[in-house]
Amino acid sequence: MSNAHPTSAQLLLVEDNPGDVRLTREAFEAGRIENELHVVPDGAQALDFLHRRGEYADAPRPDLILLDLNLPRTGGEAVLEELKADPELRSIPVIVLTSSRAEEDVVKSYDLHANAYLTKPVDPDEFIDTVRAFEKFWFSVVRLPPERDR
Repeated sequence: MSNAHPTSAQLLLVEDNPGDVRLTREAFEAGRIENELHVVPDGAQALDFLHRRGEYADAPRPDLILLDLNLPRTGGEAVLEELKADPELRSIPVIVLTSSRAEEDVVKSYDLHANAYLTKPVDPDEFIDTVRAFEKFWFSVVRLPPERDR
């Protein structure tokens, strides 16, 4: 099996809903882009993963982050704010993937420098279609920033 991408994409999904995690996994497994999906269930663990603290000391740097807004412990907006304030991490694209359709959440997410805002469809098939469309766009069309040498 030949792969145009020599290494698989590293994705971080920050999501506390097990059903949405399962659907996202399904969508990526059925997709064409080789990827490694890392999942953390709350904002505090997301920040530990990104800063490589504690149990995440050996975590890879994600190529892309899928971030729910409504998270336990540390909320998605706080994660986004901290991430985009950090010169080491701010270049990682963050896609807000949330059930919120509230206009103020959309505005706030972009004010905090989210790269995109996707509303999760309620229907599981539509959810999978949304994730696949996102995957195709971000990994086939967009050029992602290279990891900076540390």
